[in-house]
Amino acid sequence: MKIAILGAGAGGVAAAVQLKKAGHDVRLWNRRSSALEDIRAARGITHNGVFGAGFVSLDIVTTRLATATDGADLLLVCLPTLAHPALAAALIESKIVSIPTVLNPGHTGGALEFSHVFRSRGLKSPPLAEFSTLTYVARKPSPDRVAITGVAKRVGVAAMPGGHEALQLACALFPCAQPLANVLVTSLKNVNMVLHPPGAILGAAWIEATGGSFTFYVEGLTEGVARIMGALDDERRAVGMSFGFDLPSLFDEMQAIGTIEESCLSAAGLATAIRNGEANRHIKAPEAFTHRYYQEDFWYGLEPFIALATIANVAVPSARALLHLAQLAAGPVAPSRGRDANAMGIAGLDKAGLLNFTSHGESA
Repeated sequence: MKIAILGAGAGGVAAAVQLKKAGHDVRLWNRRSSALEDIRAARGITHNGVFGAGFVSLDIVTTRLATATDGADLLLVCLPTLAHPALAAALIESKIVSIPTVLNPGHTGGALEFSHVFRSRGLKSPPLAEFSTLTYVARKPSPDRVAITGVAKRVGVAAMPGGHEALQLACALFPCAQPLANVLVTSLKNVNMVLHPPGAILGAAWIEATGGSFTFYVEGLTEGVARIMGALDDERRAVGMSFGFDLPSLFDEMQAIGTIEESCLSAAGLATAIRNGEANRHIKAPEAFTHRYYQEDFWYGLEPFIALATIANVAVPSARALLHLAQLAAGPVAPSRGRDANAMGIAGLDKAGLLNFTSHGESA
């Protein structure tokens, strides 16, 4: 299969390693050439971790969308979720509008926003599916190297109406894919919008003082942080239940993914369970408020979650408080707007209308 991976961050190059090792034709695209220079010079990616240590060569490395996508069977989008609307617009401008597309991940409302860019221009969205969270735990120690410390065991994936082909391809390529019926479920199963904001807010002073020189999931994850996570998770599950979806707890979700060890019992508590997870334990905290744990997980995680909660008529005081504090703390680097209801194309819908739209492509 010919796969165009859009995004050369840690997730994109991890996907390139897995898919190339599985025998596929892999093209790697990135908007900025600086992220590709070393990969292009090496003609591939050096990797270590769960897929072993070695080197994979890539078929195409390019900043040209048309080159990466020419003849592709699938577009695999591994960009920060805040880049989704700009990418969708670039695809439209390049007349790349029908190739099945999978967002890995979509985070919260990613597929809704991505498809809305097409709909707002009078176009039909390509077959579109999204994963609830990235299928890897990975970091890039250098531009042409990736350390893949974890690969998900089970991650939810769902398609927008008309996106069955993209869903089928996602399930065929990724053994971890667990097909779900509605993108509202994948949006609400976004682990990072619960996992990152409490520690990012309660650890803000430490982050500013040290430049993130501590382990986010171990030293930065105290019992108090975990209690706020628990409250936020209760809100997430209440919103899901209002829409008719019985969502797993954060503990169960992370254990299914593999970032909480399978042998860990829930009686150990959330803080202990996360601290003892091998995949995340060495990851450093954000170095500044420009880090994706702030820019992505608040304005593209909590903000769309609050929009869904408003439609579901469920109070989410913890989510609202965390987003408000993030706006104050981030100050001049806080975005003026994130992924709100307008960006997702769901403003004005009630609960029945949103469920109908995500199930059938029509509002009630």
